[in-house]
Amino acid sequence: MAGEPDCGDDAPPAQAEHLRRGAAAEALAAEYLVRHGLTLLARNVRCRGGEVDLIAGDRGSLVFVEVRLRSNRDFGGAAASITVAKQRRIILAAQYWLLGPGRRFAQAPCRFDAVLLDRLEQDRIEWIRGAFDAS
Repeated sequence: MAGEPDCGDDAPPAQAEHLRRGAAAEALAAEYLVRHGLTLLARNVRCRGGEVDLIAGDRGSLVFVEVRLRSNRDFGGAAASITVAKQRRIILAAQYWLLGPGRRFAQAPCRFDAVLLDRLEQDRIEWIRGAFDAS
């Protein structure tokens, strides 16, 4: 009808683009970590109040990975976006996973890494081991 907004399928919502880019960043990060010797154990572990993007094994250690893609550095870039509140949500999801599917890893040393991207390109990845701790 004339005057009504166009709601056709040809223009996905802006949030869909954000989710697509986030999924692409996580896939790129997973490939990068595997190429650097880590074993991918889980992706997108969610619980009420938290989420961890990737869980991997690294020579006997369990690694919980936050993947951040930020093309705009106006607010500090990707690293600055991992706030203390975000860290708590990642830790909560890690604890949830260790009590359930990951219970066989419960005694393994754990660390929290960050994989930062400012573009969806392998050579633009910054991997920060031990980006924060659970204390």
